[in-house]
Amino acid sequence: MAVQTIDRASGAQRAHKAKAGAIAKAKALAPSLAARIGSTPATKYRGDPNIFGRLVEDHDRHRALLAMIEQTQGDSADRRALFKELVREVKAHAAAEEQALWSSVLREPKTTDFARHAVAEHKELDDMLADLAARDMASSGWLRRFAEMKDEYLHHIREEEQEQFVAAEKTLTTADLKYMRGVFSRRKKQEKGRREGGEKTQAQGQGLSAEAPGFKCVPHLMDQSRVASTPAKTL
Repeated sequence: MAVQTIDRASGAQRAHKAKAGAIAKAKALAPSLAARIGSTPATKYRGDPNIFGRLVEDHDRHRALLAMIEQTQGDSADRRALFKELVREVKAHAAAEEQALWSSVLREPKTTDFARHAVAEHKELDDMLADLAARDMASSGWLRRFAEMKDEYLHHIREEEQEQFVAAEKTLTTADLKYMRGVFSRRKKQEKGRREGGEKTQAQGQGLSAEAPGFKCVPHLMDQSRVASTPAKTL
């Protein structure tokens, strides 16, 4: 009983540390804004050293970015910087998640529907981000549309954490989960680097710096064929 109590306490500490660290990364962009994400859906994966723990860490970072953007006003520097980072983060996260996790889970009949649902929602969210990027940030309609996207995204990651990850875990080994975390981290780093490089090239072509007030990222619509074309996992 004492060992179980210690294990639970240790798990709670890991979860708290992981969540706090994720929020701190988001706040680094705009320290003056509070990241009030409130209570988060219960999940056993927060703070875990495997792929699911890494995904939940990103989710908490995204929750913080969403909460901070809601506090911004008009076409402000904070709103532009936070939204640009949210787009980079969500797109890189989705691409890496699809390669590391869903491309393998998709091949398991018991979890095919979960994988397809997750990838389909990635595309829907990508379209909503593209729509927001094309709108005037100073308009009242932008924040209303942003609130709709936020609700969709929070629903999506709650489903993943409480349903889809649970189903996927049943088909994977401990070695699979650790290997997938490495694949995810490498792919996400590559995706963020590629997108940042593309943004700088575009800005230079327009005579702007990547951080100039007039710079707006142009979303790259996610290609769902990347899941189908990803090689089978070799664990």
